[in-house]
Amino acid sequence: MTRAVVFAYHTIGVRCLEVLLEQGVEVPLVVTHQDNPQENIWFESVADFARSRGIPLITPEDPNDPLIVQKIRDLKPDFLFSFYYRHMLGAALLALPAHGAYNLHGSLLPRFRGRVPVNWAVILGETETGATLHAMTVKPDQGDIVAQERVPIGPDDTAFEVFGRVTTAGVTALKKALGPLVSGQAIHLPQNLAAGSYHGGRRPEDGRIDWSLSAQAIHNLVRGVAPPYPGAFTRLGGHGARILRTSLKRSPEAIAHTTGGDGAPLYILAMELEGQALDASEFRRRFPLGVHPH
Repeated sequence: MTRAVVFAYHTIGVRCLEVLLEQGVEVPLVVTHQDNPQENIWFESVADFARSRGIPLITPEDPNDPLIVQKIRDLKPDFLFSFYYRHMLGAALLALPAHGAYNLHGSLLPRFRGRVPVNWAVILGETETGATLHAMTVKPDQGDIVAQERVPIGPDDTAFEVFGRVTTAGVTALKKALGPLVSGQAIHLPQNLAAGSYHGGRRPEDGRIDWSLSAQAIHNLVRGVAPPYPGAFTRLGGHGARILRTSLKRSPEAIAHTTGGDGAPLYILAMELEGQALDASEFRRRFPLGVHPH
């Protein structure tokens, strides 16, 4: 029986673990993260799933600790898989599996290598993205591609909505690649890194709106960090405000409207003022003369 040690987190980690088990892969160990109580945990728990299936699990702060490496070496895995696990796996770990280590990344590699690729794709106005299963190397997201699935990004889609599609695409990619990987017949395509891009992580404060940007760029930021992510924020009449949903087209749902730095209109469809939801009537009551949120 094929044995795989799995490093996983998030809903996509749960779904991919299900695929491995359904396809008869033995998983002697799951490596995951302890949930951070200060983080908005809106996704499924890999730890809970592993416990429900009786799979041993560990949550090390450093998966590259020599004791962890030895523990996994003793399991003699055929494969290592990483599904949205947040730590890099070092050379010692990557050298352990008999048939390779593979990572599922939420973009169409080599584009959007690095952190939070779905959010970046939306923020930068992409019209499609996807999921890529690739061989792991010491440098992140640079290994050979073995499967890739595309998904569309609509002009008003949020990162959360796109992430749902990317999750489905990732499951599809794994299902297509697993048989060929196990049989040793998977085709490995080198990445053309010069044709790609790399992006770092994002912090909540990176959601601050720069009103000198175009209406399109502001709209993309709003939908790229919309809840359950921390959201785009600004100052409105001296108060802190989160802009949660916008449109570039006039809408009967609009609470208020403003313009981007290019003078193009931007309609605010959902917002909070000092943490409280604000509807159109309350906005007019609070700001009868209107307020430009710059």
